[in-house]
Amino acid sequence: MDTNILPVNPDRLGNISFHENPDNLIGEWSIEYNEGEDAQSLSRAAKELASTDVPVAFPTETVYGLGADATRSSAVRAIFAAKGRPADNPLIVHVHSIPQLQALLLGKKDSVQPAQDPIPEIYRPLIKQFWPGPLTIIVPNPKDSVLAPEVTAGLDTFGARMPRSILALALIRLSGVPLAGPSANASTRPSPTAAEHVKDDLEGRIHTIVDGGPCEVGVESTVVDGLSSPPTILRPGGVTVEQLRQCPGWENVVIGYKDAHEKGIKPRAPGMKYRHYSPKATVVLYEAGAKRPESSEIPAQGKKIGIIRTTEWPKALGLAVEGNDIQTTHTNGIVPHTPADTNGSAASQTRLSNLLRSVIQHQIPHAEPLLLTEGVPSPVEILDINLGAGIEDVARGLFSALRELDKQNVDIIYVEGINDKLGDDIAAAVMNRLRKAAEIRV
Repeated sequence: MDTNILPVNPDRLGNISFHENPDNLIGEWSIEYNEGEDAQSLSRAAKELASTDVPVAFPTETVYGLGADATRSSAVRAIFAAKGRPADNPLIVHVHSIPQLQALLLGKKDSVQPAQDPIPEIYRPLIKQFWPGPLTIIVPNPKDSVLAPEVTAGLDTFGARMPRSILALALIRLSGVPLAGPSANASTRPSPTAAEHVKDDLEGRIHTIVDGGPCEVGVESTVVDGLSSPPTILRPGGVTVEQLRQCPGWENVVIGYKDAHEKGIKPRAPGMKYRHYSPKATVVLYEAGAKRPESSEIPAQGKKIGIIRTTEWPKALGLAVEGNDIQTTHTNGIVPHTPADTNGSAASQTRLSNLLRSVIQHQIPHAEPLLLTEGVPSPVEILDINLGAGIEDVARGLFSALRELDKQNVDIIYVEGINDKLGDDIAAAVMNRLRKAAEIRV
């Protein structure tokens, strides 16, 4: 099948606002759509989700997702087929609102007014603080669930998230169904943070990629289980452990994930069991503080070398190289959106501001070609990427950098790790992904 990229500029989609609602944990968002190709393209993608089984790739603030109707088995199975994903790896369900999540938790009795909110009390502080946003909560799946059984992979729970992306939220609402949505990459490959990454992996397997530009966060959502005692972080991501511990009931949250692949387990959340985030090239990860590789460690002639730098490594590891000093970048050309509706409470305006953060343009790192000529039998081609020292910049650019070097057909990638022992969970998320991608750790 042909794979088409549909550019949708969130800045031209319409006027977005948040409204307080005393019966809703986080209020409600609304959008007055503009006339034009952007809204039409998003509507076209939503109709495809509602009327076919073919998954649609769409942007979120974390990474691009591969969405399908979470209530239809045939549609959910198509996600696994397109990705080549193991069937025992559960999927996260994306919702556009609190009422949509409540309906899922009520199951097929959703027409009955519940005596109390079906959302577990433990999650209420998190939802108020972090939704919409990069946080997935593990919730009970009712016995008469409307979700396709393939979503939960046989578990009696499922992960739910309300993304902080107006394109994602609008797509879910327009489709009229909750979307099962893992990352839109081939299984085991680095997660996609731009539409071109999705096409690299899934061309010919899906019809439509909604292109909203590069993602804001760059690593997947944090996954938490508040149904366990004590509450547990199953996957590090865009919300940190310290942020979680500021919320009532989460003061003693513990880490329940490992940086290695957890073989022989039934995964409670995505990313816990299988090899993941891996480019085709061999990845050599140097932990923070480790001595950087020297020329004597560079492979023999005929190899093409990739380098991903962060905080301390000099350009090309300080080796004698030839090449230019200009590193190019690519952006999606989208400018920040200014909301038309500026009325409402401070909380509503904060949520609106956070929602629109994913509209702001971000850069995709591109490699600088260099040539190592000294200390080697013959010239060695090096492709150097500097992600910068900022943790958010590293997170945002990591998967793009791995993919960029893969497209350049490098044989080995040296990666400078960052310090994840300082309480920054974005750093922990970055290193978690790198350790799972690396074949060699130094």
